[in-house]
Amino acid sequence: MTDTTRSYRMQARAEGVQRTRERILAAARSRFLEMAYDEVRLVDVAADAGVTQQTLLNHFSSKEGLALAVVDVMGPEIDALRGPVAPGDVAGFVRGIMRQYEALGDANVRLAAVAERIPALGEGLQLARSRHTAWLERTFGEQLPDDPRQRRRVLAALYAVTDVGTWKLLRRDLGHSRAETTTVLQSLLRAALATTPTP
Repeated sequence: MTDTTRSYRMQARAEGVQRTRERILAAARSRFLEMAYDEVRLVDVAADAGVTQQTLLNHFSSKEGLALAVVDVMGPEIDALRGPVAPGDVAGFVRGIMRQYEALGDANVRLAAVAERIPALGEGLQLARSRHTAWLERTFGEQLPDDPRQRRRVLAALYAVTDVGTWKLLRRDLGHSRAETTTVLQSLLRAALATTPTP
């Protein structure tokens, strides 16, 4: 066997492994978006992907590892749903989170509900919260107070307004329409930005 033939075979094998991984992730994404975490079974994900459960475990080690991999690959999807937002653009920011939550919010809520008892998912949730906070700071940084304590308080208020739990309360628990929820979130966000807490 020549070096060229060996290299070709190794490349073909690596591409095959990557395609298998992508099929598993696609199947897992569908399951996690539609079902509660505890209801998702690895044997079903494997069957959906056309692989054995052992092959799935060879790639992701555990159900927790698979869930975290799905969350990781969905990062670009979330960024695309949010879209570009100009600094200080309250309406644009709310449109972005509404697109994200309408597509993925129910799954986010379900994963957050089990994160406290599954450490790996808890770590993933903390990373997601850090990214959300960073997005808030990038968008509204110039409108935040200079004082570090006041800045932290206002940022916390902005986070509370734009958290998926607030979307769930308005859309699912209180039954507001998408348009009504958008209006409420914009009002709350503007109010939070206009408030300068006392020291």
